Amino acid sequence: KAQGITCSMSRRGECWDNAAMESFFSSMKTERLSRKVYRTREEARSDVFDYIERFYNPVRKHSKLDFLSPVNFEQGLMG
Repeated sequence: KAQGITCSMSRRGECWDNAAMESFFSSMKTERLSRKVYRTREEARSDVFDYIERFYNPVRKHSKLDFLSPVNFEQGLMG
């Protein structure tokens, strides 16, 4: 609320439609955002981009992907 961000809400009875994104946001908050104070929106945007493109996708292992990173998982599908 302090940052002017509105949380997404599922319709009643459909709690799983946002489960993947809620899991991602939880990981991002725990692994990166909870330890930072950003001076500008651009600084926050840049750090979120860095988290996604330099850690979450190429490095972070995911249990749902047989403990591969998303990049490695997709390379295996195309391999």
